[in-house]
Amino acid sequence: MKIIEVKDFGRHVTIALVVSRYNQEITDELLNEALARLKELEVRMENITIVHVPGAIEIPLAAKRLAQTKKYHAIIALGAVIRGETNHYDYVCQQTSSGCMQVMLEYNIPVVFGVLTTENVEQATDRIGGKKGYKGREAADTALEMISILEQI
Repeated sequence: MKIIEVKDFGRHVTIALVVSRYNQEITDELLNEALARLKELEVRMENITIVHVPGAIEIPLAAKRLAQTKKYHAIIALGAVIRGETNHYDYVCQQTSSGCMQVMLEYNIPVVFGVLTTENVEQATDRIGGKKGYKGREAADTALEMISILEQI
């Protein structure tokens, strides 16, 4: 019987992070936490590429271009979509998540969805500062776990 589970990640991995500038006070912290965790996991900083895009809706296109290069073991999508007074929020969330999933399945590369979708700024802040988790760190963990699992399949 073969059991596939997370093993040592190693330092050989290359990671791309696509980060939305919209709600930048939130996304900057997501990025900082993801980078801190990648460093803790001994991913070499020269193996990390950061791409800043205007908003969450632009994340899937940048992720697709990165996937097409075949240079990366995983892509981490970071953003913050906070509900407003219109249903624009619903469209942005759905299109962004669907776009990331499409890239992941089309290019066989983990595209980790680290895009916060919250009702308000307080909920977003709770998810970057520990009260409800450290979502940037969790995205980094997920990327490395998926790399490990996929390499064994």
